[in-house]
Amino acid sequence: MSIVLLVIAKLIQLYIWLIIANALMSWFPGAGQSSLGRWISKVVDPYLNVFSFIKPIGGVDFSPVVAVLALEAAQLGIQRIFIFLGLV
Repeated sequence: MSIVLLVIAKLIQLYIWLIIANALMSWFPGAGQSSLGRWISKVVDPYLNVFSFIKPIGGVDFSPVVAVLALEAAQLGIQRIFIFLGLV
């Protein structure tokens, strides 16, 4: 596997974990107000705002799920491009 593809894949996976952490922080009172919580929100919220058109269903916000699925699709697409170009 190309080193560039590996770095891209790892960065996407890291970002997915940050999205998951951001979603889990909403379950714990005060977690979002910690310095780590504020940093994660600052990093993740601009991307999650792209999916703000998805309305909560029954009080559950599914925009992080759609955001993660979009990142997974992008990662798969990048891998396919690398394979198509013969860079892997």
